[in-house]
Amino acid sequence: MLKKNIGAEEAINRWDSFAKSYAENHSEQGDLHKEVFLNPTLFSLLGPVNNKKILDAGCGEGYFSRLLAKSKAKVTAVDYSTKMLELAKHRTPVELPIEYHHGNCEDLHFLTNASFDIIVSNMVMQDLANIEKAFHEMYRLLVDGGTFIFSILHPCFVTPASGWEKDHRGNKLHWNVDQYFYEGVYKQRLGDDEKVLLFHRTLTTYMNTLLGIGFELEKIIEPKPSQEMLKKYPSFEEDFRCADFIVFKLKK
Repeated sequence: MLKKNIGAEEAINRWDSFAKSYAENHSEQGDLHKEVFLNPTLFSLLGPVNNKKILDAGCGEGYFSRLLAKSKAKVTAVDYSTKMLELAKHRTPVELPIEYHHGNCEDLHFLTNASFDIIVSNMVMQDLANIEKAFHEMYRLLVDGGTFIFSILHPCFVTPASGWEKDHRGNKLHWNVDQYFYEGVYKQRLGDDEKVLLFHRTLTTYMNTLLGIGFELEKIIEPKPSQEMLKKYPSFEEDFRCADFIVFKLKK
């Protein structure tokens, strides 16, 4: 566990330093977990996006923005990592008119109220120090009746002290969960050496914050691998044992 006063600046610095190696693990479908779990779920919740004004809130290297633009959405993308934005712009063909901005989702003052039909945030809200400010910004930026969809690591199962229990041969016995009620920053290993900062919150905190701001919950999905994906990637069979992710669909 880390000091709770560690905030956005240190998190941004770590993502800047990790950006290149992170992007190297992303194809035009994202990384494997995004391809298997998140992309099918997000697009099933989005529905048709043709001519919709969509904000990709925390675009990273931009793969999901590009998928949206290829589906004829009018895409604006923001990220708080300048290095990620450089990679996103470099990877975006000129024929995809994505509008990129540097900004922290906790404060997007340069974007106008009620600018978007849909906001998508894919594995970002857990990277933010002040989730209440970010949710208020999402609410402000949506048109009345607009949709906010976001995915995060499942806070009930991915905690500051979670991981596989293994036997002496290295076989996975079960998934351990501890420190669920700890709310604050912790280090999470991504890749071989890099550790980024994540901010753990309980499911209660997420839901009560969203509802208190005025969002209406429409749907929650805990993604599982489809049979099609299992044929392609059989190792994901183990993901029926525990949910890695949770995806929310909300309405303003």
